[in-house]
Amino acid sequence: MNTPLDDMNWLTIYPEMLLLTMALVVAMVDLWVKDVQRTPTYVLTQVSLAAVAALHLAYVDGGFTLYGMQGMAITDPMGHLLGFFATLALMVTLAYARPYAAGRDLLKGELFTLSMFSLLGISVMLSANNFLVIYLGLELMSLSLYALTALRRDHAPATEAAMKYFVLGALASGFLLYGMSMMYGATGSLGIPQVFDAIGSGQINKSVLVFGLVFIVAGLGFKLGAVPFHMWVPDVYQGAPTAVTLLIAGAPKLAAFGITIRLLVEGLSGMAVDWQQMVIFLSVASMTIGNLAAIAQTNLKRMLAYSTIGQMGFMLLGLTPTVITGNTFSAANGYSSAMFYIVTYVFTTLGTFGLIMLLSRIGFESEEVADFAGLAKRSPWFAAVMAIFMFSLAGIPPTVGFYAKLAVLQAIVSTNVTGYIVLAVVAVLLSLVGAYYYIRLVKTMYFDEPVDTSPIVSSGEVRALLSLNGAAVLVFGMLPGGLMALCAQAIYKTLAT
Repeated sequence: MNTPLDDMNWLTIYPEMLLLTMALVVAMVDLWVKDVQRTPTYVLTQVSLAAVAALHLAYVDGGFTLYGMQGMAITDPMGHLLGFFATLALMVTLAYARPYAAGRDLLKGELFTLSMFSLLGISVMLSANNFLVIYLGLELMSLSLYALTALRRDHAPATEAAMKYFVLGALASGFLLYGMSMMYGATGSLGIPQVFDAIGSGQINKSVLVFGLVFIVAGLGFKLGAVPFHMWVPDVYQGAPTAVTLLIAGAPKLAAFGITIRLLVEGLSGMAVDWQQMVIFLSVASMTIGNLAAIAQTNLKRMLAYSTIGQMGFMLLGLTPTVITGNTFSAANGYSSAMFYIVTYVFTTLGTFGLIMLLSRIGFESEEVADFAGLAKRSPWFAAVMAIFMFSLAGIPPTVGFYAKLAVLQAIVSTNVTGYIVLAVVAVLLSLVGAYYYIRLVKTMYFDEPVDTSPIVSSGEVRALLSLNGAAVLVFGMLPGGLMALCAQAIYKTLAT
């Protein structure tokens, strides 16, 4: 059901309004909280996020598209499904992060408030129907993450990571904004539908459009952590406190995927011939550099950073089939496969960093591959859970990572274009290279002697959540149909409007 444009339609931003209100409430309530564990703040944050997630899910079930705020905001199935998963990811992140943060003087009201503001930026991006609204949401999310990275002020690596993140993030934002200004100069509008119509008219100066497109793709590449815009990823992942690393590695990836669809597919699909080539280059370069560089890493967070670069490259493969040959099915199939990939990747990443935080203790960061030596002897259960996460990232059945990779490969092979089949073969070969460093960690856990024999201490909540996280990776790997259908339905309904 499509609802006509209504400038006063507040329905389009109800989730954002609720999230903003509760972020301010949490900030105020925390001023009176004396509990060292910040229990009232934590509970209020989780209840607020649960309400926001429920609201997103209700919009997904509705399956309609609404426009509001003079056409600058849109509510559609894709935006709300990604918003639901982003909110769920933040809830899980905060649950994992709370015990870790408590031992490092990070468990403050700012951790919860800034996390909610970063989610608000994500929500704004996902509901944007205008170039400037996307940029507004991007800056809100980014500034919150910069501050969170530097939250541990007495920790030199965290401060250094925050400075690098801020400087390179500002540069990437400048690229994106400059590209948008070029699009405005060429089309006379910042509205995504209006830009699409102007490009479709065929009366725009193509050289100006392509020039602007290069800057937009560069900005998107930075937010996704794709080569050659990946310089910040390893340093920030390693230097930031692990709890903040997970905040950066989780929900923001869903937002980056969402704005890529909004800008390239919904707004600039008339230039698909041009951006398709750029995305293919980003994809292959990311898979190559990411997987090869990860092999040499001994720091687990840095290894996972390069792993992220490789994983984002694989996800970008799903965005390469376009409608330039008139085959809309291949395009939508590729986009929905990429969406499934990014969602399942985020939830696998949550568990991976959750276990790193579980094994950390006061005065000790479990960040090296060697720190996982003999984990199977200390805790067979958590070693098995970590092995599931590693097998999923490597794409080994029956985990969800295998099906996610298979879905993307199926989407590009089904185009029956020789170039795409070659791309699929390259992706498979590079995934085999990547499997080495994931399996190396499993070997370390099961066959090396433990250096640390101290018991693993954690709360029942974190143990249960990690177990559920691992079970979900297995269950969705064996029964992926429901989630895949949900992603496909969201993409088809969104692109049909």
